[in-house]
Amino acid sequence: MTDYVTYEQDGPIVTLTLNAPEKRNAISTFDDCDDVVAAVHRINRDRSVRAVILTGAGTAFCAGGDLKAMRDRKGILEGSHADVRENYRRGVQAMANALYDCDAPTIAAVNGPAIGLGLDVACMCDIRIASEKASFAESFVKVGIVPGDGGAWLLPRVVGMSVAAEMSFTGDLLSPQEAKEVRLVSRVVPHEELMAAAGALAARIAANPPEMVRMTKKLLREGQHTRLSTLLEMSAAFQALAHTTEDHKEAVNAMLEKRKPTFTGR
Repeated sequence: MTDYVTYEQDGPIVTLTLNAPEKRNAISTFDDCDDVVAAVHRINRDRSVRAVILTGAGTAFCAGGDLKAMRDRKGILEGSHADVRENYRRGVQAMANALYDCDAPTIAAVNGPAIGLGLDVACMCDIRIASEKASFAESFVKVGIVPGDGGAWLLPRVVGMSVAAEMSFTGDLLSPQEAKEVRLVSRVVPHEELMAAAGALAARIAANPPEMVRMTKKLLREGQHTRLSTLLEMSAAFQALAHTTEDHKEAVNAMLEKRKPTFTGR
């Protein structure tokens, strides 16, 4: 373990910060990936967490892979073809699976460039909001590689196949406003307001019954690749559970009594 990811909790909201500003938060080692995985596992074990914000330290969100490590074939890129393939599975892809499957809702607060792997890390989150200083590129072709982190699966589900293909085949850089136009991000805010905006959104999410929010996230994820009939069965099972919870009773009673509800996660 290293300190690539800092973990800060304020009530029900956790902020994860990619904390290697000297390399623009690039990801190049197993430790970098392991830190993200460990942070997500910690969140999944802590049912008090109701929302997660992911951002970057310094001027970048995440510059993607480390170009010096690519040049020198270090870290995840060290070894034979077979070694590198397995290294991707153990490192970057393990991180992708963990972050995408995080139980709690995740918000990427994109404070600066999100390039290559960095863009895909943002796409692993449920929601993306951008600072006016952000930029975005699916730039793997620019350095002679392919999206090895699941980007070819993630990006089309965020922006659609045509835009994803254009971004992936050209590697072109998108401004924050262009990212909003193609629905890569939900909104663009002044740079100095980014974390406040992310925090306010996280608080609105955290105000709802936490287990229902988590189950809703699972349904949204499952709905991206399953048949309607399968999703309906899963929804019926989740709904049956929801109707027996104390939070459901509290929500209904609060509405009928015209008061603010208090949710406990039970």
